Amino acid sequence: MNIGEAAKRSGVAAKTIRYYEEIGLLPPATRAENGYRSYTTEAVETLRFISQARRLGFSVAECRDLLMLYQDRNRASADVKALTLSHIAEIDKRLAELHEIRATLVDLSEQCRGDSRPDCPILKGLAQS
Repeated sequence: MNIGEAAKRSGVAAKTIRYYEEIGLLPPATRAENGYRSYTTEAVETLRFISQARRLGFSVAECRDLLMLYQDRNRASADVKALTLSHIAEIDKRLAELHEIRATLVDLSEQCRGDSRPDCPILKGLAQS
């Protein structure tokens, strides 16, 4: 199938498919006689796998590791779990940072009168280091 059909079946944009090939996340497609890329059903399944992993927030490097584990039938599930737990820890860290940011913004917004005066505690708060 051509790249358009692979994109449609996998839900991954053609430009992203070419990028994944370029960085080695997806093996290069074979070329038809007309020079167009030709994708297999297996390539579409790999694209779906990558797409789902990216939706779950895994980085491209983590997707590469997950793909290697997925394709290794002798893998230890402990390796997959360790990678996933590491990702969860990173998510928890980002959530804590976001909660802190939110609390700061709520505090600043509560200090601001929001009227026609130029004095604004939000801008003062942003200017402080």
